[in-house]
Amino acid sequence: MPFQLSLWKDTLHQHVELILAILSGFLLIGAFILEQNQLESAAVTLFLLAYVIGGFFKAKEGIEDSIETKSFNVELLMVLAAVGAGIIGYWFEGAMLIFIFALSGALETYTLQKSTKELSSLLSMQPSEAIVVKGEHHELVPIELIAVGEQIFVKPGEKIALDGRVVNGTSTVDQAAITGESLLVTKSIGEQVYAGSINMSGAITVEVTAGHEHTLASQMITLVQEAQKAKAPSQLFLEKFEKVYVQIVLWAVTVMIFLPVLLFDWSLTESFYRAMILLVVASPCALVASITPATLAAISKSAREGVLVKGGDHFEHLAFAKVMAFDKTGTLTKGELRVTDYQSPAGMEDNDFLRLLGSMEKSSAHPLAAAITSFMEKERGLILRTVDTTEYPGEGISASVNHVSWNVGNASFTGATVTPTIQEFMDNGKTVVFAKSDQGQEGYLVLQDTIRPEASSFITSLKEDGIYTVMITGDTHHTSASVAKLCNVDEFHAACLPVKKVKILERLRSTYTHTVMVGDGMNDGPALATAKVGIAMGTGTDLAIETADIILTRNSLKAIGSTLKTAKKLKKIILQNIVFSISVIFLLILSNYLQIIDIPLGVIGHEGSTILVILNSLRMLK
Repeated sequence: MPFQLSLWKDTLHQHVELILAILSGFLLIGAFILEQNQLESAAVTLFLLAYVIGGFFKAKEGIEDSIETKSFNVELLMVLAAVGAGIIGYWFEGAMLIFIFALSGALETYTLQKSTKELSSLLSMQPSEAIVVKGEHHELVPIELIAVGEQIFVKPGEKIALDGRVVNGTSTVDQAAITGESLLVTKSIGEQVYAGSINMSGAITVEVTAGHEHTLASQMITLVQEAQKAKAPSQLFLEKFEKVYVQIVLWAVTVMIFLPVLLFDWSLTESFYRAMILLVVASPCALVASITPATLAAISKSAREGVLVKGGDHFEHLAFAKVMAFDKTGTLTKGELRVTDYQSPAGMEDNDFLRLLGSMEKSSAHPLAAAITSFMEKERGLILRTVDTTEYPGEGISASVNHVSWNVGNASFTGATVTPTIQEFMDNGKTVVFAKSDQGQEGYLVLQDTIRPEASSFITSLKEDGIYTVMITGDTHHTSASVAKLCNVDEFHAACLPVKKVKILERLRSTYTHTVMVGDGMNDGPALATAKVGIAMGTGTDLAIETADIILTRNSLKAIGSTLKTAKKLKKIILQNIVFSISVIFLLILSNYLQIIDIPLGVIGHEGSTILVILNSLRMLK
């Protein structure tokens, strides 16, 4: 895979950079010994080798970047400072600068790559081969050659090679690496499994639903790689600031070479030496490294937890969130209707009534029908037969069963009586399906979309953090009011078409600026795009996932809470890094002006602060 090749190249570059840095250190020691023994020519030769070997990568990086951007950068400032020190005879100090600069650069490369290596665990999850079922025979085939629709056989203890649905067998699956969920999940016929998850118990046969380049694991890698390339507004600002700042430093160094000679009676050598130290200590290496390593670490950490963030700027916006809006179905609720109550007609056995309803609904494609037949077959164990029905969209269905005509649907279609008990069900946001025969027999069945168990506590935690919560749904007012009350949201809007959802988001954005929208349906796409940050549930539609800025592979609201904490921690660490790096630069410049430090101490202070900033950034990985 391209990512594996890139990771291998980065690792090789890291090792070579570190070896050259260490070699320059040995050359520095050797040159120092020769210098102490009055072997000046040999010492200078080793110092020059230390310059070339230690400074190769940084000089190359600085020159290439300068040519591309047509401006100086911090790498060239360091090289100029070392060359300047050599010109005035301070070979040891210049070589020391190159050595420490090269060593810190190698350490920076290592620490930056640490966040990238988090992705390598995703790559190792997906096997390169799978056992394909070919009639009565099994054949081991590379995953690149396995087509959608083919079936693969997965033994206990093996990793599932491709996304698919179970067509035979039952097992428990460990999908923590994909969704971040630590608990084992039972998978039976018809249920989705993901490439990279581990089949823990029984053997299963899986029908492939996505090719190797389109598995959830592959999509996660692609999204995270793209996110690492994207830059937050603060990072873009720092990059622009760096270009201006480097120009200021170069002018300040020029002034420092001559001004102290005229005003403070310094020697030209001392003034030039102090100017070279200024080149070192005023370089904004630590400041430039304040944001990117922390952001990359945050993106990698979130990916490991099953949260795909498409760019560092989304963390930045999320950290400032003041309002969070939610769709209802599939977001605050599971989007899975279940039967909660039923009442059979007088004189009719419960199983007979349920079998009648199930048989009539079996041929319908309506979501309610699927929930009803599932209840009859899986929970009640009833055997349903298909009957000829006539469907009336938006109203219900009718059929003749055992010479009795039945209407099943809403109250107006069936002509059923809405009793106080039924009205209470409806007031509580439940859906009532009525059944009435031409002989006057009446019964009903009650369904309800299950609210996510963590919804209420999650909404409460948001409100405690000062975030205003809003539910925006296309469902009826009664149902919406019930869910809003149970979830404890601050405000809700019912019967909203996509255009109305967008208008509500625009109003919220004008009031709160940093708005977050969470949804999963196709009708949530425009609203997700309108919000400052759009978050899509992993089981959402392709449009919602494509439009959203953050994708939850694990369909849990708790994942939003952990991402919000990550965003706030990232904001805090970046602020710490910026304040610390600016303070160190100021103190080093002041110390140089007061003639307190020399080049080695200046290098240690400057490069040490850079390393500390990056190490602080890596706390995001915890």
